[in-house]
Amino acid sequence: MVDHAGGGRPSGRPAPAVALPLFPVDVPGLLERLRLTAVATGTAALAVPAWILLILAIMAVPLSVIGIGLWIALIVVHGTATLVNVLRTIAEGLLDTDLPDHPVDGPRRSPLRLIATWVRDPRRWRELALVGFAATGGLALSLLPAGLLLSLPVHGTMLLVDGGSVWPVLTVLAVPMTALWWAGTPWLVRARALADAAILGHSQTRRLAERVVEVEKTRAELIDHSAAEVRRIERDLHDGAQARIAAVGMNVGLAERLMRTDPAAAAELLREAREGTVSALEDLRSVVRGIHPPALADSGLTGAVEALAVALPAPVTVTLRLPERLPAPVESALYFAVAECLANAVKHAAATRMWVTGVAEPGRVRLVVGDDGRGGADPRGSGLAGIARRLAAFDGTVAVESPAGGPTTVSLEVPWQS
Repeated sequence: MVDHAGGGRPSGRPAPAVALPLFPVDVPGLLERLRLTAVATGTAALAVPAWILLILAIMAVPLSVIGIGLWIALIVVHGTATLVNVLRTIAEGLLDTDLPDHPVDGPRRSPLRLIATWVRDPRRWRELALVGFAATGGLALSLLPAGLLLSLPVHGTMLLVDGGSVWPVLTVLAVPMTALWWAGTPWLVRARALADAAILGHSQTRRLAERVVEVEKTRAELIDHSAAEVRRIERDLHDGAQARIAAVGMNVGLAERLMRTDPAAAAELLREAREGTVSALEDLRSVVRGIHPPALADSGLTGAVEALAVALPAPVTVTLRLPERLPAPVESALYFAVAECLANAVKHAAATRMWVTGVAEPGRVRLVVGDDGRGGADPRGSGLAGIARRLAAFDGTVAVESPAGGPTTVSLEVPWQS
């Protein structure tokens, strides 16, 4: 089985710019600092398109009177979006985090409306400010590592070539510059990335505000889901167990009247009442299983999933390396998520084989449900969307990989601390 939703940094990002140790002075440390210097130099080169965009933005204002400025502004809009996307990708890799991304919605809008929307959007002004920083302060920060590194070889070369009296002094001064390059390059590169992130609005306050909005949305969805579950339980009880119990009461009442006059008919009614009682008990057990399966309460998540797999028509391989018990709400959410995924595989994917794997990793519980069916599962469908809503209450995530022709894997992750 291929695990499609592994953690880690997305491909294409540079490694995070961490504070490298000063000692020992070894080859790996040297190579890492050279890599960061190359990244900083490449980022400094982006000052050239940044200056071009700033000049075009200034020109667009007076030229908009004759119409040419609007087309120049359109170039600035898309050019700024492209440059900011490059800077954002570099900063994300260096900080190992995700930064706000607001693509330009161009294809469905006229140029004039697009520019008007861009001007009114505060986020676009942040992006333009980032372009300005890339052309000024960011350029200086990014050039420092290369300048410190090249100081000694440049001054030493000039000492050999020119031989002037000033070059020996500069060469001696370049020695601490090299030491400063070794010590300061990781911090300089990280400072530039942090500055870019701050300009884009990646602050603690902003993250907390976004988290509050997300929690409010999740809470509203949970309230709606809970209300729907209560209505479903009421409907199941009313249409199932309640109706059967009412029929049992009527049969027992009729049997009491016929006991003396027609004992055979009374016995038949009592037999029907007994069968109705058994059916009512089955309905009640079904409702209880929909609320909290007994196997989950008795055997934990591993035992409940194994019991679920036994009842399915297709073979299911269960490989779970989980603690004996997880918090009850987490167990319940993961159980019903797995049950929904397996039910989808049976109903819609025509799967002949299914599997469930799971492991408790530091800080999270991760389950993968897969099948060899026809694929093409839609993450926006009601079943998978319901799973996502259920796990969102625990800050959990759902990742779906379902190419046409299969196989399908659904990865379920929930934060958890042992």
